[in-house]
Amino acid sequence: MVVQAEEGLITTSARILVATAVPAERDAVARAFASPVEHVPLPGTELIRTAAGWDLLDAGVGPARAAASASAALTAARLAGTPYHLVVSAGIGGGFQPEAPVGSLVVADRITVADLGAETADGFLPVTDLGFGTVTHRPPRSLVRAATQATGAPAGTVLTVSTVTGTAARAAELRTRHPRALAEGMEGFGVAEAAAAHGAPVLEVRAVSNPVGPRNRAAWRIGDALTALTEAFGKLAPVLESWNRHDE
Repeated sequence: MVVQAEEGLITTSARILVATAVPAERDAVARAFASPVEHVPLPGTELIRTAAGWDLLDAGVGPARAAASASAALTAARLAGTPYHLVVSAGIGGGFQPEAPVGSLVVADRITVADLGAETADGFLPVTDLGFGTVTHRPPRSLVRAATQATGAPAGTVLTVSTVTGTAARAAELRTRHPRALAEGMEGFGVAEAAAAHGAPVLEVRAVSNPVGPRNRAAWRIGDALTALTEAFGKLAPVLESWNRHDE
């Protein structure tokens, strides 16, 4: 695909969709590229298309809205004859301490929904233990490896939650059930579900804005996390554009 940018022609063969929860995250990713050249309306939202041909989607907050928005974008691209080669869930989120300090970046090698299941007298049961569905999507190993090498970020489990953790007890419970967890967000699993339904590989990248644990809004560093997200995509762009899923 060849697109026109202000500086001239930029060529890329990759069709990449980046889904964030809110416009501030989407715009942080966009700052890693040349100025956007097109706004594309979708049901309930819109995406912006960068000069390099990446589509950046303001998918909405929470796994259900993110899945619906990502699926709409994936469907529109397929119907237009330009399906995406890769879907990336990106944004800021909470980091488990001390492995993921505030301002750092993490890459998911597992995208796991942490609260889809049933509470029992013996503790939480994931929905898979009840005989249904899926709770984890695994991004391609070669893609995770390339992303961590490009950014220097650690790889681990990124949890998707519908309720953000706000107590030490909840943080400890999540770490007990998911000892490799590095971060939590609210959209990754929804985006991964949509990607899987369309047969597209998925990656999740989170910049840490706050520790997972007792809720302390004054300690959040959203600006630092958004800056880390911009810097990450400056490093990730050539890696993701050149990645070939057939190398997996």
